[in-house]
Amino acid sequence: MIRAAAIVLLAALTFGALAATPSPVVTHSQKAKFETVRDDLKSAIEAKGLVIDYHSHINRMLERTGKDVGSDKKLYADAQAFVFCSAALSRKTMEADLANISMCPYTMTVYATAQQPDRVYVSYRRPWRPDGSPASKAALREVEVLLDGLAREALGLR
Repeated sequence: MIRAAAIVLLAALTFGALAATPSPVVTHSQKAKFETVRDDLKSAIEAKGLVIDYHSHINRMLERTGKDVGSDKKLYADAQAFVFCSAALSRKTMEADLANISMCPYTMTVYATAQQPDRVYVSYRRPWRPDGSPASKAALREVEVLLDGLAREALGLR
C-alpha cells in the first residue's frame, strides 16, 4: 500500500515537472498571406538593426529532395527561415555563461502548411537552459522577448 502510494506520488511529481518545462518551440499563427508575413518578419528583424545572415528556403529543399528520400508528401505551401544574431544580446548571454554560445545565431521560421495554406505560422526555438545561472537565464529571457516580439509583429498580433 505504501509502495503503491509512493509510486503514484513519484509519477505525479515527474508529470508535474514535465508539465512545468516550457516547450522548446514557440509558435504563433494568424490567417494571412505567406508572402506578407515573411516580408513583415524580415522587416521587423532589420528594423531592430539586426542583419540576416542567411535566408533558408526550407520548402524548396524538401520538394527538391523528397523523391531522394522516398517521400512525395507535400508538407508546406511554403516554409522559410531567417538566421540572425544580436551582437548586444549575444554578448550579454555569453558573458553570463560561455556555453550560451550555442544559442547563437537565432533562427525564426515562417511557414504555411499544405493543408492550411491561408494560416501562416512564425516559430522559433526557445533560448532556454534549465541549468543556467540566474544571470544566464535573465539574458536568455531577453533574447526570447526579442524573438517573441518579432514573431508577433510579423503576424500583427501585438
